[in-house]
Amino acid sequence: MQILRTAKWILLLALTACGFQKSMPMEELNLLYTSPLPPPDKPLRVFHIGHSLVNHDMPVMLDQLAGAGHEHRSQLGWGATLQAHWEPDIPVSGFEESNKHPNYQDPMEAIRSGTFDALVLTEMVEIRAAIKYFDSPEYLRKWAREARTHRSDTRVYLYETWHQLDDPEGWLERLDKDLARYWEGELLAKGLAHGDTGGPVHVIPAGQVMAQVVRRIEKEGDLPGLKSREDLFARNADGTQDPIHLNDLGNYVVALTHYAVLYHRSPVGLPHQLKRLDGTDYKAPSEQAARVMQELVWEYVTRYPKSGVAQRASTG
Repeated sequence: MQILRTAKWILLLALTACGFQKSMPMEELNLLYTSPLPPPDKPLRVFHIGHSLVNHDMPVMLDQLAGAGHEHRSQLGWGATLQAHWEPDIPVSGFEESNKHPNYQDPMEAIRSGTFDALVLTEMVEIRAAIKYFDSPEYLRKWAREARTHRSDTRVYLYETWHQLDDPEGWLERLDKDLARYWEGELLAKGLAHGDTGGPVHVIPAGQVMAQVVRRIEKEGDLPGLKSREDLFARNADGTQDPIHLNDLGNYVVALTHYAVLYHRSPVGLPHQLKRLDGTDYKAPSEQAARVMQELVWEYVTRYPKSGVAQRASTG
């Protein structure tokens, strides 16, 4: 009997060393999202944990879209992992520079206060490297569990992002594949497999919405001022293309997506002339382009059950 127990222990250690993690079958995972969340009945206090694809301006845009009473706090870093935000002995790269803004708050202090209605988490990009080297599913699990330990009704979200425009597999091609294979198939399926997170983690599908906007721009070409995917991304100081960070227009799409998921409301008709964190006017889309962005956000969110938003009836 002792030999058998020892053999089982050795096997467990070997599987752990190989990166084995309990995983939930996709059919079982999907069942967690068959019933939508109830729409919030008041403005939300939201805490963001992430990196430069959250940035400082996008949450401020969300503040303005949501209106009076909504507020946010955050902790960010440069390419920061969920692991680095969690572990006190692992430095958050670029911590000082990333958190020099009035909305910074220590995440543990914030979560343990029980005063935040929603926790929005995102993981480092490249997502494959985050999963392989930084145990992303386990840290998603830890953050969700911690939030709901201190407030059981906390709404926990995973903000799905994107990768570099010059990805050799193709930017749209990666977005089409990565939601199922990494964000859902790894982070959610493994992070929720133990059943101890107090409920599902819902998804803010910003990468998917960005893909829909890019397809509309590049196939139909009917959005004034927008001709290609690059028009949603920033430029470096020397004028070269930044392959991953958004400009004002891209941030607007992401802020709309957060709004739709968090508030369960159509963003159609929301303002499109907003301010950045520093109080300056952001480069606004035309009214026509803003309207199409808003419609595409709501179209996707209401056909994606993991958003937690009530789904529109199928016409097929």
